[in-house]
Formats: sequence, C-alpha cells, structure tokens
Amino acid sequence: MTTADYVALALFALLWIGLNWITTSARFFDRTSLTQAMIERRREWIYNSLRRDLKMIDTQILAGLQNGTGFFASTSIFAIGGCFALLGATDKVNAFFADLPFVFNSGRTAFELKVAGLAGLFGYAFFKFGWSYRLFNYCTILFGAVPMMSDIDADRAVTERAVERVIRMNIIAARNFNAGLRAIFLSIGYLGWFLSPYVFMVTSVFIIVVLIRRQFFSDARLAILDIDAP
Repeated sequence: MTTADYVALALFALLWIGLNWITTSARFFDRTSLTQAMIERRREWIYNSLRRDLKMIDTQILAGLQNGTGFFASTSIFAIGGCFALLGATDKVNAFFADLPFVFNSGRTAFELKVAGLAGLFGYAFFKFGWSYRLFNYCTILFGAVPMMSDIDADRAVTERAVERVIRMNIIAARNFNAGLRAIFLSIGYLGWFLSPYVFMVTSVFIIVVLIRRQFFSDARLAILDIDAP
C-alpha cells in the first residue's frame, strides 16, 4: 500500500461521513434534502391513515417497505459471498490486473486488503438493512396499536402518542435503510481502487456528487416539495 492508497481511503471515509451529515441535517445549500422532505411526507401519511378505519392500504405500504429492505439485505449477503469467492481467486485476478497497462498493481496483500474492505462495506450495508427490516416490522406492530376512528375522539392524547410512535419508528427504519443504500452506492466508487488510488479518488467524488445532486437538486425533490408544480 502506497501513500496515495492511504490518502484515497481517507478521502473516501471523509466523503462518506460528510454525505451522511448533509443528507440528515435539516438544511444544506439553503435547501431541504430529499430525505428530510420525505420525513414530512411520512408524517402526513400516518396522520392521514387515522381517517381510514380499514387500513389495508397502509399495511400494504408497510409490507412494501419491508420487502424492499429484505431484498437489499439479501443482495448484500450475495455481494459478501462474491467477495470471499474473489479472495479464493486472488492469484488469477491479480495476474489479470498485472497484464493491464493502465492498472496500478500493488501486489497480492494489498489486493486482499481491498477485497476485505469491500466485504466490510457490504457487511455494514447488510447490518443496516437487517436492522431496518426489523424496525419496519416493529413499525407494523405499532401501527396496529393505533386506535380505530371511533376511538380517536375519546382520548385524543392517546391517539397522538400512538401515531407519533409509529412515525418515529418509521423514520428510524428509513434512516437505517438509507444508510445501507448509501453504502451500496459508495461501493461502486470503491471499485475504482482496484485500478489505482487516483481512479478511486475520482470515482468516489463522482458518486458523492451524483448523490448530492439527487438529494438537493433533483426533480424528485421538487416533486415532493411541490416546487414548480403545475
């Protein structure tokens, strides 16, 4: 491992931490992020469900959120398995990279460390997705504890507390899901490290720019905030 490798890895870590911070903060660039805007829509959804006695629509939405999280958790497991398979074929892959003129070949040990880091990245994503899956399950249970329409006016304070519990659990589950998803996205930039530390820096910055654009400058954000709506 060279100095450039350590610099690239440090840059990757700083970019990851910075992305987590700006997407979870209330405002950045004097703009509300897509993630924060969705938090308000989640709140609207749960409160809107109070006007429905039959909540099949809401339970289907919760089931969809949980199934999507389960899909990404399974994908992360497969990716970890692929990393271990890659470790078993280190000599073949390293020989292949050594024949490429534009690849910086740093040796067997460095290659194995890079693959181990990639496996760790997917492992982090799996734990985030797994925890998010569990929290969405808790959210479903808490949603079932919300009083029926006929009981809302009897004790409004109890209803408010029940609804806020659902909202908070849903937001925490979504936050963990988003953290896992960011790790998956950043793993694409991490692959640049197998070519050279300089490519690693470029791909990491590129992925971060794409994710920031989606959070603060995308059409999806405008749609959620009703900006420039017809």
